Amino acid sequence: MAANDRCRRFERLVLPHLDAAHNLACWLTRDEDDARDAVQEAFLRAYKFFDSLRGDDARAWFLAIVRNACFTLHGRNRPPGIMEVLDEELHGEELIAPGPTPEAAAMESVDRELVNAALAGLPVEFREALVLRELEGLSYREIALVANIPIGTVMSRLARGRRLLQEAILKRLGKEKTNAMR
Repeated sequence: MAANDRCRRFERLVLPHLDAAHNLACWLTRDEDDARDAVQEAFLRAYKFFDSLRGDDARAWFLAIVRNACFTLHGRNRPPGIMEVLDEELHGEELIAPGPTPEAAAMESVDRELVNAALAGLPVEFREALVLRELEGLSYREIALVANIPIGTVMSRLARGRRLLQEAILKRLGKEKTNAMR
């Protein structure tokens, strides 16, 4: 394949997935700068190994590279456990998109903060599965390819992750109610 054709094909198949790559990287690294670094590294790796892509569905293939880049970056630059900590003061605002009216924005902000905080508190394997399924819309098969795990494990992680997320939200709602009563 000619270099120009390869470049055009790469742009057509991979570039549309940069937003999903960045979103996944943000949730895995918990740091905007690290997420950008991981996506940039993944983009370079994807281009280098683009000939290994079979077919025209690059989303799962590229997100798997992003995932690996995040974990490589994490292992190289961060102490163990850093991916489990979220500084809500630094990252909470980035995850909230305002609604059309001030009232809707306020309610949506509270809901997003609640869900994002609960999601951020989940162990990485459950958070990863939920982000890929619920935020990025990947199929079970695609998640299995990205995470390099069997589909049964994907289903198990999603079920357990959803349960843990629900429990975390209910726990946070209980704390908010208790604090409001004081």
